[in-house]
Amino acid sequence: MSAATTRRALAWAHGCLSVQSLGGMLGPVLFLLPDGRQVSPLQVAPWGNDPERATLPEILQELRGEWPCVPFGSDAERSLPAGWSATGESFDGAGVPHGHGSNTHWSWGDCDERRIVLECHYPDDHPIRLLRRSIVPDPGASAIDITLEIEARRPCRLPIGLHPTFRLSPRPGSVVIEPGSFDRVWSFPGDVEPGAALFTPSQQWPSLGAVGTRGGATVDAAQVPLADDTEDLLQLSDIDGSVALHYRDEGFRARLSWQKEHFPSLLLWYSNRGRKAYPWNGRHVALGVEPIASAFDLGPAISNGVNPLAASGVATAIAFEPGKTFTTRYRLSVEAASAG
Repeated sequence: MSAATTRRALAWAHGCLSVQSLGGMLGPVLFLLPDGRQVSPLQVAPWGNDPERATLPEILQELRGEWPCVPFGSDAERSLPAGWSATGESFDGAGVPHGHGSNTHWSWGDCDERRIVLECHYPDDHPIRLLRRSIVPDPGASAIDITLEIEARRPCRLPIGLHPTFRLSPRPGSVVIEPGSFDRVWSFPGDVEPGAALFTPSQQWPSLGAVGTRGGATVDAAQVPLADDTEDLLQLSDIDGSVALHYRDEGFRARLSWQKEHFPSLLLWYSNRGRKAYPWNGRHVALGVEPIASAFDLGPAISNGVNPLAASGVATAIAFEPGKTFTTRYRLSVEAASAG
């Protein structure tokens, strides 16, 4: 690794949290429920102490929890079906996975016993100048309020997103995805991981309850982990800015809320033992629950280009201007819930 990862932690009446410099990633977080139970819903990748992780892209070396992606996804050579075009506005360096901020060490800002603040300065030739994020536990609840500020160096349009990743219980279907109201479910227009795709590509459905598979069946994609080994994506468009995960075996819900005018879609990343190569090794079981203004994770050239999501009226990028700070706020919380 190019630099040693440093960490800061906070404790408050309803939990404790950790934030790392690499990627500015939040996690783990331990929440205290009103009945005295402790729950830790964010995922921490199982290879975090493996010395071989230094050979990985920076984003994967200490992969955990939640962080912002500016831009979201990355440009890459892809074979896409009709209706998709990689001819939109982009920039040199757009091939970095989930943006510069996901692959570098952030600097610590004005931290105290109530908040953690981090900043990430982007390269001089990048259209973005600075990211700043503030992580503040709610003193009266099992909840964390997060603010992200983006400052542009020059006018640009970029897909952006948030990347909360949640751990899953081992039993298939033990966690239920409970999204707020949304328009439709979109499947990825290709293979997220060769040989590990599950959902019928380039399709749409009205709900997660019956999503078509490549074998001709349907699956309830709201109940995770899935029974099959897979690595796949679904995008919920025009969502109202809220989602919950009901951990039925553990008797709690984790909730995420955000500003829907900034992130009109929710990307669900089903990391379900589908990736077999190092460091995944067929053991990674987690769910990405990612508010986005993006066309999946396909990068600026596609998100700014011709794509079916944008053609349907769904924003797949955000415009940034120098001198105008973009500020968005979101909240992660937990609550007790009935088991089963």
